Amino acid sequence: MPYKRSDVISWDEFFMRVAMIAAQRSKDPHTQVGACLADTNDRILSVGYNGTPSGINDDEFPWGTSDDPLYDKHNFVIHAEANALLNYRGTLKDMQNATAYVTLFPCQECAKMLVQAGIGEVIYWQNTYKDTVGAAIARSIFDKCGVSYRQYEDADTLTEK
Repeated sequence: MPYKRSDVISWDEFFMRVAMIAAQRSKDPHTQVGACLADTNDRILSVGYNGTPSGINDDEFPWGTSDDPLYDKHNFVIHAEANALLNYRGTLKDMQNATAYVTLFPCQECAKMLVQAGIGEVIYWQNTYKDTVGAAIARSIFDKCGVSYRQYEDADTLTEK
């Protein structure tokens, strides 16, 4: 009788890879971010990536930063976590204690949204802005609201496979 494979990837790696694939949909030339929301039964609830609102033609969008707020991408782009939450079509009860897998540690605005939706854990791949005030606020929000967060344990191996 054959035995099942033992070299399968973990759920964490599976969901993080889904988030990484979602990030590849982003047209941002500088930062591509993906998110995958998974429930407590290891089912994907939703995915998202950073991009423009659906009414804005992202082929004509000025993807840079500018002193003119009307031409600065930061004022228009919806973050991956927000898009994943907005893309979700189920009930919020399924979101309770779910895990958000994100390729970049969430900003303070996304932290608030994830908490409000009922996310119980955030697992991130990279933490590029860890020394910023926004990251400190995001960590404070998670800490005060009882949301755990951690870097994906095999973050270095994701790009090797």
